[in-house]
Amino acid sequence: MPAVETRNLTKLYRTYRKEAGLWGAVKGLFHREYDEVRAAEGVTFSIEEGEFVGFLGPNGAGKTTVLKMLSGLLNPSGGEARVLGHVPWEREDALKRQFSLLLGQKNALWWDLPAHESLELNRAIYGISRQDFTRVVGGLAELLDVSDKLNVMVRELSLGERMKMELIAALLHAPRVLFLDEPTIGLDVTSAQKVRDFLKQYNAGRQIVTMLTSHYMQDIEELCHRVILIDHGRILFDGPLHTIVDRFTTHKIVRFTFEGAAVGDFAAFGEVTEQTAQTVQLKVPRAEVAEVCRAVLGREQVTDVNVQDIPIEEVIRRLFAESAKNHAQ
Repeated sequence: MPAVETRNLTKLYRTYRKEAGLWGAVKGLFHREYDEVRAAEGVTFSIEEGEFVGFLGPNGAGKTTVLKMLSGLLNPSGGEARVLGHVPWEREDALKRQFSLLLGQKNALWWDLPAHESLELNRAIYGISRQDFTRVVGGLAELLDVSDKLNVMVRELSLGERMKMELIAALLHAPRVLFLDEPTIGLDVTSAQKVRDFLKQYNAGRQIVTMLTSHYMQDIEELCHRVILIDHGRILFDGPLHTIVDRFTTHKIVRFTFEGAAVGDFAAFGEVTEQTAQTVQLKVPRAEVAEVCRAVLGREQVTDVNVQDIPIEEVIRRLFAESAKNHAQ
């Protein structure tokens, strides 16, 4: 049985559409019209034990809504879901002790208490023994390099330090499923990398299910072998990350470095995306890369050739732009 499984999971919101003016307000007392927003529609996927899955989509795509339904915070309008064999919105204690939801933009720790005291509260809630608590908190704090910050007021911690404490709180009870919603949002480069390294090591060592939403493609590329793309509440793609590039990119980026100054026009070889006195970068159809390289090498004194795929974030951005266009039609 998959650790996480959804089938046609749907969440529908009805919002009251008020007409303008006093007369509109009076009419609303007797007859109301509503707009329907499908935050999630027919969402179906399954995740096995130990998988680290990226859950991607633009703002308002339905990512957080799905995570909240899988965590039991929202009841669906339709469809089914199972997390470790339990229905999330039934909120059974057996499930609550086996998963964690970390929302990067929400504070789960007491603002005016030292981080250690907030963790102590979680220890009492989950009934964790003192010995296990000391061992787990000590080990996680050392891995995240915040051992010296445990007795600092949460409001006095930097954003990176606070997020690391939130991670410790989320993992204190050794969950089997971890839902992460933007865990590196707003972090500096060093803190974000530290969090990524920790998550990679923790997932590999514990083989827990980890489902990650992020707008930072570096998070996804470093951590997730599989991605699920969602837009307007519907699944667009579910599969290996590299498949997106293979399936949806029609061009490659070819960069030439020349011995001296380049001469002539390069527009005939492809779209010129960048050019300096001794370099030129072209966007070339995948099938024409070899031919373009031969032509340029035959015309210029080339010292280096570098061929790369279109950046994954650009590919995904195009997919979402195309999805938005189709949805509008």
